[in-house]
Amino acid sequence: MRSHLLNDLTAEHYRRSVTEGVERVAAKLAATDRPFTGVTVDDLTPRIEGIDLDRPLSDTTAALDELEELYLRDAVYFHHPRYLAHLNCPVVIPAVLGEAVLSAVNSSLDTWDQSAGGTLIERKLVEWTTGRIGFGPAADGVFTSGGSQSNLQALLLAREEAKTDSPEKLRIFASEVGHFSVQKSAKLLGLGPDAVVTVPVCADKRMQTVALAHELERCAAEGLVPMAVVATAGTTDFGSIDPLPEVAELCARYGAWMHVDAAYGCGLLVSPARRHLLDGIERADSVTVDYHKSFFQPVSSSALLVRDTATLRHATYHAEYLNPRRMVTERIPNQVDKSLQTTRRFDALKLWMTLRVMGADGVGSLFDEVCDLARQGWDLLAADPRFDVVVEPQLSTLVFRYIPAAVTDPAGIDRANLYARKALFASGDAVVAGTKVGARHYLKFTLLNPETTAEDIAAVLDLIAGHAEQYLGESLDRAS
Repeated sequence: MRSHLLNDLTAEHYRRSVTEGVERVAAKLAATDRPFTGVTVDDLTPRIEGIDLDRPLSDTTAALDELEELYLRDAVYFHHPRYLAHLNCPVVIPAVLGEAVLSAVNSSLDTWDQSAGGTLIERKLVEWTTGRIGFGPAADGVFTSGGSQSNLQALLLAREEAKTDSPEKLRIFASEVGHFSVQKSAKLLGLGPDAVVTVPVCADKRMQTVALAHELERCAAEGLVPMAVVATAGTTDFGSIDPLPEVAELCARYGAWMHVDAAYGCGLLVSPARRHLLDGIERADSVTVDYHKSFFQPVSSSALLVRDTATLRHATYHAEYLNPRRMVTERIPNQVDKSLQTTRRFDALKLWMTLRVMGADGVGSLFDEVCDLARQGWDLLAADPRFDVVVEPQLSTLVFRYIPAAVTDPAGIDRANLYARKALFASGDAVVAGTKVGARHYLKFTLLNPETTAEDIAAVLDLIAGHAEQYLGESLDRAS
């Protein structure tokens, strides 16, 4: 069994095995003609449940053959131009190369003596990102597993900075279309059920700052503590960006921590054409970025950035066996001192390789392409009487629904759209997402693939309309 350990004696075995795996994936990518096969849970479950994990195949080729059957054949492929569903991006090759390197070396980024150069590379990328945000020399940050963890840590820092002996008085203010991790974080932080105050949005799905001001004033009048305001730069459903300068003014006036959830919109930091959409982000106390959304990185590659490195002390604990306090005075950089995680992958290497090969402008131009594509999609939807589209895109998301000419029952229209999404997924021809706007069901395109074209969007719209019309025709037949 030692022959399977990666070391100096097995380097050739490693090369052959990884090469065989890469060739399988490359062949699959080259042959994929639709984003999904349409396999069902009932089809796939017995095949996987039938595997006896106590009886190994003992052969790499056999294991890859089995993996083809169980996973590769039926995976959902985000690189396909008609995958239009969630915030999943196709990935760039330099990042995938970085993934291969970091997995093989297997550094852990918690302490210097487990990572050496990895620690310094991560720190350099944090410095680079804070510079792009517009933070000053006191800024800092740390890579995380994703936006939910970053938001949790940001709100932890905000809670501690609020300096109150009455945590039940703490209040967090977030847009009604903000990410659910804000509510989840409040619960994990031990705050009460009323801790998160939902702020309404305008027709463009951006936070109403007049309403935010009213809520902050009410909070102060009732003797409550405005712990944090979470502004969103790229909401999950609409890609909307809250008015950051106005939010910053209100946070300064009421003494609230300003957190910007830019998990989606962080691609604007490198956009040659749209960076101005993030104006005001430099006034935040903390910022969430997900490079694995709009920097075209493999999952996971994310970070929490803060204006003042001193605030990260709220996540610091020292253990003699890992990061004893004396290491601080010895200037030994241990990233665990500012992370909620201990053992942590060297995910920063993927972004490092991307920037060193492609450059920031190269990444940003790809993000600009998908934002331009969303504008074309908006034009198509706005001109098509079959569809109702909710809001003009700021980023690359379109929310819409099919409106049949002969049906006026809102519930029937809901069912037709739900059916169309399900039938489209089952066909494997395209994958789209869904959400609710008010009480009604809508469909959603999240456009993160520069290879997707306006023709792809038009074709998928025709497929959606066809499935909806089929459902409505069958419903009328059943009713008659």
